[in-house]
Amino acid sequence: MRKIIIMPMLLASFIVFSQEKIVTKSAAITLEASVPSFQPVAGTNSNVTFVLNPATGEVASLALMKGFQFEMALMEEHFNENYMETDKYPKAVFRGQIEGFDIKSLTEDYKDYIIKGKLELHGKSKDIKAAAKITKTGPRITIISDFAVNASDFSIPIPSLIKYKLDDKVKVQIIAVLK
Repeated sequence: MRKIIIMPMLLASFIVFSQEKIVTKSAAITLEASVPSFQPVAGTNSNVTFVLNPATGEVASLALMKGFQFEMALMEEHFNENYMETDKYPKAVFRGQIEGFDIKSLTEDYKDYIIKGKLELHGKSKDIKAAAKITKTGPRITIISDFAVNASDFSIPIPSLIKYKLDDKVKVQIIAVLK
């Protein structure tokens, strides 16, 4: 009787172990929406959760919008209250897949990949395709991705009074170091 109970439990533990995910809570996202000749508009959030399933190449990321810090306090206030409306839309979520990902093929040299998925931001959802560079050094996997999104695609309001100071195309960079 004991063998009958122990065998399924042992098999279940192997299944759970083989689907282990790698997580960091200190990934960094930098947003930049500057227009030449004006004050740089850039913010960074260094407390982003990033998850990788090394067996499947699935990724997910969660950023709390109030975590973005800007050079000027007033810029940060406008970002939270006027544009991102962080009380109403407190987070950004990305769920996607690294195309052709194979953890066994990673080396200390960066390898190029494409990540496809959905970005949920400001109450809207949009398909995203982003280039990524991935490397593995010892137990550490580093993922760097740069892409751009249009503020208008997410219905992020930019008042006409300052529209000439902000680019609708927001450059996004994420750096995740997973152990």
